[in-house]
Amino acid sequence: MKRPRIEGYAVISKEGMIATADGLFPESIKVPADHQFYMDSVARASAVANGAHSAEGGIYEKDRKRLRLTRRVTRLTQDPKNTNVTLWNPATAPFDEAWAHLRIDGGSLVVVGGTEVFGLFLGIGYDAFYLSRTDASVPEGRPVFPGVGRDGVTPAEVMGKYDLVLRSTRMLDAATNTYVEEWGPKG
Repeated sequence: MKRPRIEGYAVISKEGMIATADGLFPESIKVPADHQFYMDSVARASAVANGAHSAEGGIYEKDRKRLRLTRRVTRLTQDPKNTNVTLWNPATAPFDEAWAHLRIDGGSLVVVGGTEVFGLFLGIGYDAFYLSRTDASVPEGRPVFPGVGRDGVTPAEVMGKYDLVLRSTRMLDAATNTYVEEWGPKG
């Protein structure tokens, strides 16, 4: 099986947070233009990867192939509630094996969070990471990547450690100063 194009999508507060400390998605970082960008991108995906508390949302969510990362299984398992979902524990099966379990040759995998999932795929390798930034403040939340926020560590510093570089920036909503950065591998 051909490996997919791997793309990450996250919207963050000015501190680099994707959720409040209790795991809720803050209203302050919900921007309609960003949500539309995100939903349009997910609609083109062959599959989605997410943790137990993250999901893409929308009316097609149940119909899309997906890798749900969990520590509750010891082998790749089909979710009994949805045959399109493969339950994957990265500690017991490599990514390529999990991808093959979906029976998709190539295509694209969209990674939608949370923190540990975004962090895991830094090591697997993103082809692109779309980081939407807002001016909203979520000072004590859950970071986009492990380590963000500690000792002033930024998402850019974490991505740089994995040889991702800023490729472009574009405004999504000037009224809320929300813009998206596209990060990709050097070279």
